[in-house]
Amino acid sequence: MRRSGADTPATLGPGIGNSGSKVADVIHPIPPGTRDILPDEMRELNSLQSKLAEVFAARGYGQVATPTLEYDEVLQRAGGRGGVGAYRFFDERGELLALRSDMTVPIARMAASRYADAEPPLRFSYIGNAYRAVRPQRAQMRQFMHAGVELLGAGAPEGTAEVVEVLSAALNAVGLDRAVIGLGDADLYSQLLSELAVEGEPRERILDQLAAHNLVGLEMEVDEVEGLDPAGRKTLLRLPGLRGDAGTVLERAHELGGDAVERAIQRLRETYEALQERKVADRIQLDLGLLRDMGYYTGAILEVYDPALGHILGGGGRYDDLLRNFGHPMPACGFGLYLERVHLAQMEEERIARERER
Repeated sequence: MRRSGADTPATLGPGIGNSGSKVADVIHPIPPGTRDILPDEMRELNSLQSKLAEVFAARGYGQVATPTLEYDEVLQRAGGRGGVGAYRFFDERGELLALRSDMTVPIARMAASRYADAEPPLRFSYIGNAYRAVRPQRAQMRQFMHAGVELLGAGAPEGTAEVVEVLSAALNAVGLDRAVIGLGDADLYSQLLSELAVEGEPRERILDQLAAHNLVGLEMEVDEVEGLDPAGRKTLLRLPGLRGDAGTVLERAHELGGDAVERAIQRLRETYEALQERKVADRIQLDLGLLRDMGYYTGAILEVYDPALGHILGGGGRYDDLLRNFGHPMPACGFGLYLERVHLAQMEEERIARERER
């Protein structure tokens, strides 16, 4: 199954948690990209949260909660696209605050300050709201429920394999046994662009198109790069289309050649072998077009999608450099699921199952 759209949580579909009255929506509006959740859906979401929390706890991931608000300076330590607060404003002391756009950066901050002397690895889980700056005219959500885990202090590939195993168990627990986990490499394109001497604005535009999964825009940006040789152009445009079983994808990537590609192949092969040892490789699809829209990822990256729904259900990956920005360097990996989307996928899978029984 192919992804739909960028990583930013998108529309939840008609009739899901709406106010039930178009007149009331006009007279008593709520901000675009937000919604009311009514009792029936809230009951189902609570059940979904309980099942996920049970899976996380059974595997030793203690649940934590962090403030919805963080100092903007703290979020900026994520660097790149990951360090931009969703919504920023000043408090009564003139300090710049921001709503968290994910849970990874706040948990990294918490671990560095509250667990500085703890023996790794550290295992945390969470369920909470996060916020993204979006384009409401595209029916994207500003506020969304996020649930996932963070494993701090465990390196690759073993730590990555543990996180994927927890993710697979979580998907099974909520009835999404057909869900696919995409596996890519966050360092592939940054290293490849450096190898091809693509820097500055052209580099950032190419990475933005990759993160948005916009292959048409990617081709346009690559064509604008001056001095790019035909082999480099071919590699940049062919890699994002390589997805499927590990053997085929890695072989085709090897044919394209280049040091950056070979390093990524080796990392992916080691990760896939670790997943095979944990018996979760069957639901893995290698996808060299993956690039998460949070800039702190390094190495293995993940995305989750289900054949019953055309949107990404969640994602994650390694972020081995993030904790260094908080003065507490250690390898790390995690994932997060968009609960409203998981709920929709659940309902679709149940509908499909009912139709098959007829």
